[in-house]
Amino acid sequence: MVSLSRLDIEELAEGYDVEAKQATGRDGQGELPKSFFESYSAMANADGGVIFLGIEEKPKGKFNATGIVIPERVLKSLWDGLNNNQRVSINLLTDKMVEVIDVQGKQVIRIQVPRARRSQRPVYVGQNPLTGTYRRNYEGDYLCDQETVKRMLAEQVEEVRDARLLENYGFADLDQNTFKAYRNHFKATKLDHPWLDLDDKEFLRSIGGWVQDRQTRTEGLTLAGLLMFGKLPSILEVVPNYVVDYQERLEQTTDTRWIDRVTTDGTWSGNLYDFYRQVIQKLFSDLKVPFKLQGTTRVDETPVHEALREALINTIIHADYTGRLAIQITKRPDMFLFRNPGIMRLPLEDALRGGNSDCRNRKLQKMFQFVGVGEQAGSGIPQIYLNWKRQHWRVPVLFDKVEPEQTILGMLMVNLLPEETLKELDERFGSSFRELSYDQQLALATVAIEGKVTHARLKSMTKTHPHDLTRALCGLVKDGFLESAGATRGTFYFFPGEQPDAEVELVAQNYRLVEQTNADNLFLNSVPNENSSDDLESSSDDLESSSDDLESSSDDLESSSDDWQALMAIATDVRNKSKVSTNIMEATILELCQDRFLNQKQLQELLGRSYHTLRLGYLSRMQKQGQLELRYPDKLTHPNQGYRTKNSSSSDF
Repeated sequence: MVSLSRLDIEELAEGYDVEAKQATGRDGQGELPKSFFESYSAMANADGGVIFLGIEEKPKGKFNATGIVIPERVLKSLWDGLNNNQRVSINLLTDKMVEVIDVQGKQVIRIQVPRARRSQRPVYVGQNPLTGTYRRNYEGDYLCDQETVKRMLAEQVEEVRDARLLENYGFADLDQNTFKAYRNHFKATKLDHPWLDLDDKEFLRSIGGWVQDRQTRTEGLTLAGLLMFGKLPSILEVVPNYVVDYQERLEQTTDTRWIDRVTTDGTWSGNLYDFYRQVIQKLFSDLKVPFKLQGTTRVDETPVHEALREALINTIIHADYTGRLAIQITKRPDMFLFRNPGIMRLPLEDALRGGNSDCRNRKLQKMFQFVGVGEQAGSGIPQIYLNWKRQHWRVPVLFDKVEPEQTILGMLMVNLLPEETLKELDERFGSSFRELSYDQQLALATVAIEGKVTHARLKSMTKTHPHDLTRALCGLVKDGFLESAGATRGTFYFFPGEQPDAEVELVAQNYRLVEQTNADNLFLNSVPNENSSDDLESSSDDLESSSDDLESSSDDLESSSDDWQALMAIATDVRNKSKVSTNIMEATILELCQDRFLNQKQLQELLGRSYHTLRLGYLSRMQKQGQLELRYPDKLTHPNQGYRTKNSSSSDF
């Protein structure tokens, strides 16, 4: 019999989804809990997990074995229920996935629930998927709404989502300039291809954009053909929630203002091919391209170009165009962010491993491949990771979220252990930092750069065994380098006293991936209707006026003003030194902020320190300790947030 300790289970829970149930029954001998199948459904419809029967979890994340006196009774009820389609829709378990183990000298049943394949979802309790489908998040099991269930059913039935015939949609619904540009691209890529001599209809049929129903003889555009080459009004008739959005931001902060944008605002065709053509050039602009020869031909692209192209194509071809969110691409000086509606069809491990493909929109995938864009099936994500690794940059972040359904890829152009970050950690922790193991230094650098670290994130950056990573993180907590919050797989680690203001996903330097203000909320919290182009235009106007208001409310200190020069003089000693003591830095910040609110950009310039040094190293902690007060205390992520020394006599400067 396998034996596990309480600590073994707690360590397991940090890397996997774990549920503990007492299962003692009324007589104390053992009984299958009524909630078991809800947890089974929830885990199967998410990423799988482990259910322990005979263990109490109290408090959250702490496990204590209560044991099962007669495990055979519980096992019989378990298998009877799994094989009864009146009780649960499908049995995903095998004998190897269910075992009786010893925990603290007591008998416990361990059940490994696998992630259901797309063709098996939804896994539901009872006979009605609309009322019995559950899904897992960090808070526990929740009942899915009907929209989510219907999307699962569609994913189950439709192997390819973009191949369906759109009756009564034809060439009048296509943007002819887009289609012509694609044909020219195809010709340039495949000079002697026999399809070059086909007329437009037969060419479109050959690439998957036109189809005929053999039974009814009805013919017309496929969904892929309309999305790739269509006019925006026609696309919105078929896919009402369709929005594509590219934003370029100047600063490495949470500032929501953008300096360049491409979105479905009615000023261009709005289709996917034109979106790709515009955005790929914007992603490539400003990339440093080294001079390189291949034979006698200059090579103008690097692995970074290849990775960005693959990330953009992946976002387009894997999107669920029936979802509630937009395709959104964000470019910043330090990172690229790609988001598409819809969760991954494959488990994350399979996507990273490569070799398998379950593309949601295979017709679109083929159309891009016909013009030489996009890797072969199953190789895109591994190629992105490999090309980023060649630059010695931090491992990309790839994950999905189930509410609302979305997949996010963050690609940060920062080294694993940047010298600047190491210096900041030396300043924060002294010589004790250099005495830590490599994995522990990597964990602390991740907190400094990304705001927090999790077991899963650390695991993605090192080949160290998960068990040893857990011990490394626990050691950092024990020695006072980090604090932790959350429980089981939701546990995250942060600098003492500097817990993130909200449990939101962070990719880099406190950049909010979800639930941002202004521009991001336009797409996250609203669903465009039939008049979405007009709505977007008016929303864009609102955004611009909102940004103007923010700018006018900020502390406008001109660099030539006497006040600014006085502040520069106060900060001279800190600004001219690469390292100062914590006491000197705090005293300087308090003097600068005396009787006035200063925002983060101003403090960065005055003190000559980076964003995460100030925000994560000083400002957040000093505010929580009562030394500083916020200009917008009810809006912690306000883009023009300011800091003022507490008990200053003046009002807003």
